[in-house]
Amino acid sequence: MLEEIIIAGFGGQGVMSMGQLIAYAGMIEGKGVSWLPSYGPEQRGGTANCAVVISDEPVGSPLVTSPTTAIVLNNPSFDKFEPRIRPGGLLIINSSMVVRLSERTDIKIIEINATDLANDLGNSRVANIILLGSFLEYTKIVSIDSIVESLKKVLGADKHHLIDINKLALEKGASLVQFQMK
Repeated sequence: MLEEIIIAGFGGQGVMSMGQLIAYAGMIEGKGVSWLPSYGPEQRGGTANCAVVISDEPVGSPLVTSPTTAIVLNNPSFDKFEPRIRPGGLLIINSSMVVRLSERTDIKIIEINATDLANDLGNSRVANIILLGSFLEYTKIVSIDSIVESLKKVLGADKHHLIDINKLALEKGASLVQFQMK
């Protein structure tokens, strides 16, 4: 098993923390992982993406040019990464923020109105975690329990009170994919 993932959006959307969570969860489960952040030249609000490689074997390179999965949180990220997904891959879109539609027929596309759903949960900042839950449910790459454990590392001790809402967001994202797969 080898997953090469690109997560992309604007700075402040939780792109980097999503990647860190997957990487930490992979380490908890004894997998080979790498996490490579990339920032645009702007400060907050600029473009941001990260590449995560997770495998049952040691990871040879952190570079991802043709991902198996792209999780996109904004239109510029959709434009940049949707064409790069390898055939048979997965595209997860925050349809609350991305207005474009993919015309590709050689990939699986999951559209989640994550920002709207996060607002419904009472915390707009968990939109990324809803998308992460969808990704986990579809790929089974790591468990939700490992992600919840990883939240303790990614969130500072002063933010551990947010673990419960993040777990709820993960479960919401997972349930949406379960529904779409039926």
